[in-house]
Amino acid sequence: MAKVIITAKVEDSVKWEEGFRTHGELFKRQTCVSPVHISIHDGNEVALLFEVENVDTYMQILDTEGPAAMANDGVIRETVKIFVMDKEFHI
Repeated sequence: MAKVIITAKVEDSVKWEEGFRTHGELFKRQTCVSPVHISIHDGNEVALLFEVENVDTYMQILDTEGPAAMANDGVIRETVKIFVMDKEFHI
């Protein structure tokens, strides 16, 4: 299972989280599995950890439907960073 981390700044973290939590069906179509891990830092910075079954499906839907959802939730689009975790270190 692949892991994807997304970080961004948002206009209002309370509004953002309320909107984010309405996208469950979108995340299911993106092959995300539950739970999605959420961190809010300094009030307007967010980090998300998704576990996905198919990275290509996830990214395709993120590219086509993600911008509208992010705009609706108050994500500052130019701050979005996406990391697909492709290496591991076992200790």
